[in-house]
Amino acid sequence: MRSSRRTAGSVVLTGAVARRPGRGGHAWAFLQYVLGFRRLGWDVLWLDSIDQVPTGRHSPEVNEFDRFCALGGIEEHASLLVGASGPGPAAAQTVRGLARQDVIDRVREADLFINVMGYLRDEEILAAATRRVFLDIDPGFGQMWEDLGLARMFVGHDAYATVGERIGASDCLIPTLGLDWIPTPPPVVLDAFVPVPGDGFGWTSICTWRGPFDPIEHRGRQYGLRAHQFRRFVPLPALTGEPFRLALDIDDTDRPDRDRLVGAGWELVDPRASAGDPVAYREFIQGSSGELMVAKGLYVETSSGWFSDRSVCYLAAGRPVVAQDTGWSDRYPGDEGLLRFTSLEEAAAAIAEVQSDPRRHRQAARAVAAEHFDSDRVLARLADRATAVSDVSASCPVEGAA
Repeated sequence: MRSSRRTAGSVVLTGAVARRPGRGGHAWAFLQYVLGFRRLGWDVLWLDSIDQVPTGRHSPEVNEFDRFCALGGIEEHASLLVGASGPGPAAAQTVRGLARQDVIDRVREADLFINVMGYLRDEEILAAATRRVFLDIDPGFGQMWEDLGLARMFVGHDAYATVGERIGASDCLIPTLGLDWIPTPPPVVLDAFVPVPGDGFGWTSICTWRGPFDPIEHRGRQYGLRAHQFRRFVPLPALTGEPFRLALDIDDTDRPDRDRLVGAGWELVDPRASAGDPVAYREFIQGSSGELMVAKGLYVETSSGWFSDRSVCYLAAGRPVVAQDTGWSDRYPGDEGLLRFTSLEEAAAAIAEVQSDPRRHRQAARAVAAEHFDSDRVLARLADRATAVSDVSASCPVEGAA
């Protein structure tokens, strides 16, 4: 294991896994950070949050929290809080894991406090942290909301990291808000996604059709969702002659889109049944031939440089990824193992290229993951850059903190 250039310390990670049970990919997006920092020798404290006290000791939310902590090996180093992500000065209470005062003591001693999407808003806990890092994993939405005066997501942090790696570039349309952003790709723990033998059962992906947010109008432009991009690629099964399987979260109100996909040859499966927990999610990826990655419209249309935390799992598992270009090709190779496309014709050509020599592309996929997305490299670099920020807050103090 490679070590970080700095001495490993302690890190607090926050997120909202418990409130979204049955979504294996969502859990893995956070597990990569938990497991990755632990690989580097860091002490990890995980803080999760739900909106209300669960109805029972073994509610779906509590079960999801317990399973996440067990997979991360942090059963004694985690806390499930109620109300920690809500507005106002009310103090969050623990419903599972470490008591509130123990959490505050651990936060005060930590070298880094990484607040994913600003999920944790408890003022006392935030004020105890000496170095607060906002980690943006959904680039464009928060920045535009803030620029439009619809939200204040970034206040009270000392450093700002984003997987929108082209933010600040002259042709990237995501507003910087005057903040100095640290670009960082999604990490993957290579040992957690070991390649398995076999060609797999076809091209796949695991995704939501729309997601939790509405399209955004910003500075005279409308920015869409994955649905608005995916409709461009519906003819792919007929065009390529290859099987495609989507573990797709799609609402009943989008039945016309569902019917069009099925009619065009896409096999749709329930993501909660096929990839609803982290183990099933990994097995679904390992059993695929490769991934077709279609991005949210906002990521594409802003030239954000976003790359999928799901796609890095495919790459690590030695499964080639044909990925829509959001500007990520400025940073990463796009011709072997990982192939780029911007149009229907380019997507079909990339799939044909992989099918011409699947073994070569499988080996190249794993090599791309090791070179560019290995958690040892990504998180060591993120920690170095985040801790290089001055102890004096780059923004403003936590609202309401003394």
